[in-house]
Amino acid sequence: MGARPASLATEPWLLGPLARTKPAGSWGVAVSSGLLVTLPVFLQAPWVRLAPFSAALFTVPMLAIGLALGHQPTPRQRTIGALVVGFCGSWLGGCLFWGWFRLHPLWHLPLEAFALPLALAGLQGRWRAACGFYLGSLLGTAATDGAMALSGVMPLWPQVLSANASEAPLLLQAAAQRVLEPQAVALVGGCAILLIQACRWLWRQGEVGRITSAALATTLAVDGLFLIAALAAPRLSGLI
Repeated sequence: MGARPASLATEPWLLGPLARTKPAGSWGVAVSSGLLVTLPVFLQAPWVRLAPFSAALFTVPMLAIGLALGHQPTPRQRTIGALVVGFCGSWLGGCLFWGWFRLHPLWHLPLEAFALPLALAGLQGRWRAACGFYLGSLLGTAATDGAMALSGVMPLWPQVLSANASEAPLLLQAAAQRVLEPQAVALVGGCAILLIQACRWLWRQGEVGRITSAALATTLAVDGLFLIAALAAPRLSGLI
């Protein structure tokens, strides 16, 4: 997995947009990408629970700011603007699900992926950094949902979210403990190895690749912290 797969190396439609951006300042951009991934944990989750419509509506001013920055003269401002635009896609998808469909886990990934066609098409254009951020976040979400489904945790999702305040922490903790069963640990560990290799490959593909890699890696790290919180202190997980 460490070497570049031949099939990917021959796909210019993918490598071209990722590799043609200059690497200058990529570490700073990657850090910014990672920070944006963590923002929903502290801001979006409680906001959506209290006022989902206003949280979703907040996408509009964020998008306006991102578009304005994206048309500024300096490359750094344009890149930050692109990250904000990409973040808007993840933010709106999260608001739609957690605000109105949170008891229906099968809707999670489709709602988060509402902008997928636009993001794939945008890899060819000036907003490729925005698309890279969105795709990295989406891939991390897909990996987490897939691992939950295969480990048998997904059916417990509605039970946890619909339980009363006294029962929800216990149900969440019990669901998290399922991930520690040997078969689930092997499954999650295998997925983690594959995704780490994907992050390493993406990191070598230029600035947009680093943005995608950082968004993917941070999404997985945040989900790992959520699992730890669900085991140790369920009320602090942000889910209930």
